[in-house]
Parts: sequence; C-alpha cells; structure tokens
Amino acid sequence: MTIGRLIEGRGPVLTCDVSTTVREAASLLAERRIGALPVLENGEIAGIFSERDVIYRLHEFGPEMLNMLVGQVMTTPPVTVERDTSVMEALSLITRRRVRHLPVVERGHMIAFVSIGDLVKYRIDKIESEAAAMRDYIQTA
Repeated sequence: MTIGRLIEGRGPVLTCDVSTTVREAASLLAERRIGALPVLENGEIAGIFSERDVIYRLHEFGPEMLNMLVGQVMTTPPVTVERDTSVMEALSLITRRRVRHLPVVERGHMIAFVSIGDLVKYRIDKIESEAAAMRDYIQTA
C-alpha cells in the first residue's frame, strides 16, 4: 500500500504561512483539534508547526513567543514523502526521525499531509483483515 492510495479522496490541507503569528497558528491547532500544520512559504512547504514547537519555544522564550512568527519557531526542514512511498517506509521514517506528521509532496509541492495516526490505522485495519481471513480459512478447512 502506498501513501498515494492512502490519501485518495482527501480534501484540501489546512496550512499556515511563515508570516502567521504563533498565537494564530496555536489557535488553529486548538480549534481544529489537530497536532500540526504544514507551513508554506511562497506556496511551497517550508516546515511544520506542531504542539511540540509551542512547548519548546514557550520554554525557551516565555509567553512572548506567541507574538513571534511561525517561520521563526517551526521545525525545518520538513521530513517529506511522495505518493509512491509505501506505508511501511513512511512508518519507518516517522520512527527514525521521531516526527508525527509527513507532508506528501509531488514535484516540489505539497499535495497532502499524513499523520502517524493515519499510518497506524491502516496497519491495524490490515492486520485485523488478515486475522479475519485466517479465521475464515480455519473454520472452512
């Protein structure tokens, strides 16, 4: 299974710009109940702004960090995948790089955003399906 198949039918991705304030971006995270936002600069993926960035920068700069720009505090460069990346490769990448979100890029432009939750859900569904097939096989044998 590839990332391309996993993202089929998804709508547009919520993003922010490098010039967005941390306060505005943190509000988006809270309102949408999401853990991260891809950050764009001139229409291209420049980084990722996550809950971790808020915590780390709050510790580093104090509450004044809310007035900083996302471009100053985001995680960069972003770790990305392409449509033809397998789900297992993406899971391995997330584990090795210790990230939770991956922008999906095509010809330099972001086309989707996947989370560790998306990938783990696919794996669990696949394992459950295989287990059900095995039970059916055993019952009919």
